[in-house]
Amino acid sequence: MSPDEPAGPAEPGGSGRPPRRPTAPDGFLVVDKPAGWTSHDVVGRCRRLAGTRKVGHAGTLDPMATGVLVVGVGRATRLLTYVVGAEKAYDATVRLGVGTTTDDAEGELTGAPGAADVTEAQVRDAVAGLTGDILQVPTAVSAIKVDGRRAYARVRAGEEVELAARPVTVSGFDVLAVRRAESDGGVPVLDLDVRVVVSSGTYVRALARDLGAAAGTAGHLTALRRTRVGGYTLDAARTLEELEAQADADGVLATIPLADAARATFPVRELSADDARALGFGQWVAPTGRPGTVAAIGPGGELVALLEDTRRKGQPLAKPVLVLAPAG
Repeated sequence: MSPDEPAGPAEPGGSGRPPRRPTAPDGFLVVDKPAGWTSHDVVGRCRRLAGTRKVGHAGTLDPMATGVLVVGVGRATRLLTYVVGAEKAYDATVRLGVGTTTDDAEGELTGAPGAADVTEAQVRDAVAGLTGDILQVPTAVSAIKVDGRRAYARVRAGEEVELAARPVTVSGFDVLAVRRAESDGGVPVLDLDVRVVVSSGTYVRALARDLGAAAGTAGHLTALRRTRVGGYTLDAARTLEELEAQADADGVLATIPLADAARATFPVRELSADDARALGFGQWVAPTGRPGTVAAIGPGGELVALLEDTRRKGQPLAKPVLVLAPAG
């Protein structure tokens, strides 16, 4: 199945468009994104499967990358901004000895100094230097805006783009395997299978580039699979084919309900009926006693609101920053 394939059979005697599916319930989908698809392609297919245009995703994956893409349907799209900032985990392959314009295998060659003299001790030292709280210069071919235009658009137009370093956290950087090989051009290279856990905004392509530089050569990414976004892992992910088969079999696309989606993303506060009613009206309630955003779950198991502790007239209270179940 490709992004351009129709979602289903055309209506008999109709316009040739596939029939609209029943609207899926509000909630999340955890998609195992296939290689060659953009994140926008996946959203487009999910819109057709969910029978609604109110679909979005939490965190872009490059076309060459695969793995976990969290997709929100209906009111769940309002939760995506919180998921975007979650910690992410990846399995990747880094090739040392060759550099590219995009810091991955889809870019043009920028240099091939080789990695014949790079030792595993140098690799370990380079990995250690890229672990923890670091400053990272994003890859030039990124969606970051420079004077109102995306950096990748400027690069494709032939402009030189210099992006400022930004603080990121690499909380895990493990080398799982090391292989010596030759590139297509006969350059001796070192291929590293790695597993990384990073904060939001970290570019794994840039880690590959910087790993090469720290080891005294060049580097780029040849494979990338996202294995986790916050509390969502590959175990919960379904392929687009599996999602379509389920929707065909059951008549409507199944989603992770709002309350379950929130439980996987935030700490939870169980509400009394009175608190649930107050929050439904947008009123403040007693503090949660927890830092950051907390999901408020009503007595019936529904997601009522997202809360954040603050102070009002010197009194600690929990403020609803997003109300999902307004009082009826």
